[in-house]
Amino acid sequence: MAIKIRKEDALNYHTQGSPGKIEVNPTKPLSSQMDLALAYSPGVAEPCKEIEADVENVYKYTAKGNLVGVISNGTAVLGLGDIGPEASKPVMEGKGVLFKKFAGIDVFDIEINEKDPKKLIQIIKSLEPTFGGINLEDIKAPECFEIETELKREMKIPVMHDDQHGTAIISGAALLNALEIVEKDISKIKLVVNGAGAAAISCTRFYISLGIKKENIVLCDIVGILRSDRTDLDEIRKEFATDRELFTLTDAMKDADVFLGLSAGNIVTQEQLMLMAPNPIVFALANPDPEISYDLAVATRPDLIMATGRSDHPNQVNNVLGFPYIFRGALDVRATAINEAMKLAAAHAIAKLAKEPVPDIVNKAYGEDKLGFGRLYLIPKPLDPRLITTIAPAVAKAAMETGVAKYPIKDWDSYELELQERIGIDQRLMSVVIARAKKDPKRVVFAEADNRKILKAAQIIRDEKIGEPILLGNKEKILSLIADNSLDLNNVTIIDPMEEKEQLKKFADMLFQKRHRKGMTVGDAARLVTQRNYFGAMMVDTGQADAFISGLTRDYPKTILPSLQTIGVKPGVNRVAGMYIMNTPKGPYFFADATVNLNPTAEELVEIIGLTADAVRFFNMEPRIALLSYSNFGSAKGEISEKMAKATAIAQKKYPDLVIEGEMQANVAINEDIQREMYPFSKLIHKRANTLIFPDLSSGNIAYKLLAELGNSEAIGPILLGMNKPVHILQLGSSIREIVNMVAVAVVDAQSSSSL
Repeated sequence: MAIKIRKEDALNYHTQGSPGKIEVNPTKPLSSQMDLALAYSPGVAEPCKEIEADVENVYKYTAKGNLVGVISNGTAVLGLGDIGPEASKPVMEGKGVLFKKFAGIDVFDIEINEKDPKKLIQIIKSLEPTFGGINLEDIKAPECFEIETELKREMKIPVMHDDQHGTAIISGAALLNALEIVEKDISKIKLVVNGAGAAAISCTRFYISLGIKKENIVLCDIVGILRSDRTDLDEIRKEFATDRELFTLTDAMKDADVFLGLSAGNIVTQEQLMLMAPNPIVFALANPDPEISYDLAVATRPDLIMATGRSDHPNQVNNVLGFPYIFRGALDVRATAINEAMKLAAAHAIAKLAKEPVPDIVNKAYGEDKLGFGRLYLIPKPLDPRLITTIAPAVAKAAMETGVAKYPIKDWDSYELELQERIGIDQRLMSVVIARAKKDPKRVVFAEADNRKILKAAQIIRDEKIGEPILLGNKEKILSLIADNSLDLNNVTIIDPMEEKEQLKKFADMLFQKRHRKGMTVGDAARLVTQRNYFGAMMVDTGQADAFISGLTRDYPKTILPSLQTIGVKPGVNRVAGMYIMNTPKGPYFFADATVNLNPTAEELVEIIGLTADAVRFFNMEPRIALLSYSNFGSAKGEISEKMAKATAIAQKKYPDLVIEGEMQANVAINEDIQREMYPFSKLIHKRANTLIFPDLSSGNIAYKLLAELGNSEAIGPILLGMNKPVHILQLGSSIREIVNMVAVAVVDAQSSSSL
């Protein structure tokens, strides 16, 4: 589904904290005078001399080998046109973020105030010593062709203009698979291309490399068909001019097998679509509106195979499927270029991946029962974790086979592990959760709706269709806050418990029945259900809402008690527990218990382990569990170490299918090298722990808060484990983003609960 973006949200996103989206972080310690002397003067002289002696040592002693320059002059920025280099900077920073997120590649974005192609070529060429590769971006046609061609000829590092080749590679993969489905020979098909800009020209050239005959291609621009008798065509467009008696798009569409649109929205008619050959393939890639709407196209031609640039329709042609992994493979073999063979290898790898069984994590991320190769699944989804280990090796191999690789890969198994480690392949966890939530939004009741953060989060979850908010509180106050903060929450459900007399009586009777043998009177029940934490929990308990969110402004124990008294725990569960997900540069870690159980016994820890393991699997990961202490396998005696050792022994017997180890220190748990050297008997020597069980609430709480503040990690949670229905308690003072993340977790929790 298309995401609704408001001007205020976009501007706030770019200004909150540090302006922009990127920063530079040192990769070496700088904590002492010795560190500083090694990093700069006099120690830095030694690598300088080594590089002077052999320039290839620059890859050994500097970050060049993992550094890409994203470069633009701002002459063709998105759909905004020539807006200038400064105005293009947010886009270039955004491209840098995608490089880092999807391929672990560092980026310096460089915006150059120069439109003269020859001068621009010289400027970019002079930057070669700095970068391992150059990604050209948003440079207008036809100059972009000359600039890229010259730079590729003169530079000895990979250069690619993604506007040209990204769409070509991804749509090329989709085309190969679409033709396979309709059983058409690529050398015999007729192709119509609407649009004659950089992307359209490059796609056409690439499709020829894939096997389409040039004489079977017709290009059309805003004037009409590119004909050889037109006097307004430059040399590049003349390359595709035709002498045939074709003058309009309607003429060209007759009996065409494939339509590729890289032009403007809603310019292809139903009548034109009907002129195409049987089983037509339509790639309508104009954004945000395709050349013909998806719904109209499939209604007009049921035999159609269609792709767009949008995420709310099948077969999204998204450049993020390509450029991060193409550069990853090129950098890893120190390629001197990104050549045609490497681009073809990327396209074929993408096409092949779409035919393989789709992992459960991808199906769940997109709310599908079973994605599989076919008319609605021509290319992989952007969140598929296999992309990096599929495309990057294919590109690297092509570079080696064509002689442009200076550093060939010898151990491909080790390379695959290296790729996963580079990006912390599990860092996409919240992206997957949010995508799952959007597929089946649920009703989420907020107890603290008279708070600006909650209202802002409610707007986001409704805009992004993560869930449908229900706001509890005084209507007048909530509506005033909505107006004062210029929020768009029209027609949102607002419930003031104090005005719901009939509902209050019903809830009071139910609560009294639940608690009358635990000291609660009729009067107590009537008084308590007027409180929003009780009222909201009762809404979930009675099915009037699917999930409950609270805790932003109240202490955790006071917030959780109403839910425990109304909803209660799952059958067979004796206690609840709290788990945090710590999203770190090395991937996610699961911390338990950090919020509920003050000082659990060994037996209670075993139950917490079971709850936590189920939760980790809920996030499509296999738990590798370490019980933490100040001791390693009995190296130091004491109450805590003995408790954790006892809990380990009991848990290993109770859960023989789980990897459980302990008791052990935290650094040992997440460092396989230490374990292999010192404790080779450990069950975690081959893969470090990802699930950490703390001996008491204090240690878990302190650990997650320190890591969140000092460790460049994002805390997601606390996620309440063991409740009978979805209830999640926010961390006191959570940010808007943390609230949205928690709502996404609650919605997916509710999806799972409703399917049982």
